[in-house]
Amino acid sequence: MGLFRKQLLSVLEWKDDSKDTVVYRHPVEKREEIMNSSTLVVRESQVALFVHKGEIADVFGPGTYKLTTENIPFLTKLLSLPTGFESRIKAEVYFVNTKQFIGQKWGTQNPIMMRDADFGTIRLRGYGTFSYKVDDAKTFMKEVFGTNGIYKVSDLSEQCKSLLIQNISDAIGESGVSALDLVANYKEIANKIIECSQKEFLSMGLKLCQVVVENLSLPEEVEKTLDERSKLGILGDKMGTFAQYQAAQAMRDAAQNPSGGNLAGLGVGLGAGAQMGGLFANSIASAKDELPKKKCVKCGASISDNTKYCPECGASQNIKCPKCGEGVASGAKFCPNCGEKILSQKTCPKCGKQLNSNAKFCPECGEKV
Repeated sequence: MGLFRKQLLSVLEWKDDSKDTVVYRHPVEKREEIMNSSTLVVRESQVALFVHKGEIADVFGPGTYKLTTENIPFLTKLLSLPTGFESRIKAEVYFVNTKQFIGQKWGTQNPIMMRDADFGTIRLRGYGTFSYKVDDAKTFMKEVFGTNGIYKVSDLSEQCKSLLIQNISDAIGESGVSALDLVANYKEIANKIIECSQKEFLSMGLKLCQVVVENLSLPEEVEKTLDERSKLGILGDKMGTFAQYQAAQAMRDAAQNPSGGNLAGLGVGLGAGAQMGGLFANSIASAKDELPKKKCVKCGASISDNTKYCPECGASQNIKCPKCGEGVASGAKFCPNCGEKILSQKTCPKCGKQLNSNAKFCPECGEKV
């Protein structure tokens, strides 16, 4: 009789001192009988499952329970057995940890394919962390841990990571974020990953709580292209400028490999040289077109800002001081030689002589102005 009482459990509890245990069966090593009026202690972030003859009999949330037939429906069922609850009744108690298991790492072993508006089909690699918890202990027992006495995070790790990664491609596609904007939208992509993965986690009795995207990287060749385009950003990032840059790169590579050794290589070099000649000519012409312009003081032709004589009529573009006759640059307010104030100038329409703005007749030819 003494041995029988030693086997009976009076207090059932799990003092969890681990960081990675998801399920603990009490007791683990051997099945002992539970007596009427035993005490069940379920701590915060725990759920207790009573299993009798292979079936889940009851679920207990956080709290302290006196196991009597008056307040536990499960015991009423046991009491109806011929032997009554005071005899040896073997029941298993599983404590399930419902806290979040944080800092779980995920990473892509193989590239993830995605379509991008700028680069077409590209490959992505990424890594980060995620957290989850047990949301439905009964479903979790039926679908995942079964009758294992101890079930740890490491037992779930690979399955959870696989579920997460298989939904990342869908999440990125549905987010509509381009490759150039990935870094600025990590949080939005993480939320989309949770949305795409949650249904599969719930089917196992788990809940995906958080996903953190630490990095999504493009293939090396795409990153090099982005670097080249960034270099050209100073020049306006125009396609023409980019083509010139690429041609110059080809010329440099050809020059660095003069022993290519075949006529095809020589032809490529000559072709690139001819193309570069045309590009340089166009660049010089464009540069000329972009020089600052002004109008001739006599005929009004458009000329370069630093031109001293008009190429159309030959008129000098310098204004003469009305006092000492020294040449004065256009727009000057005082003569640099005598300090005379320079009035606004106008030109005789007949002989082209420079006149003061208040002159009514040209002193050279008498033309009325």
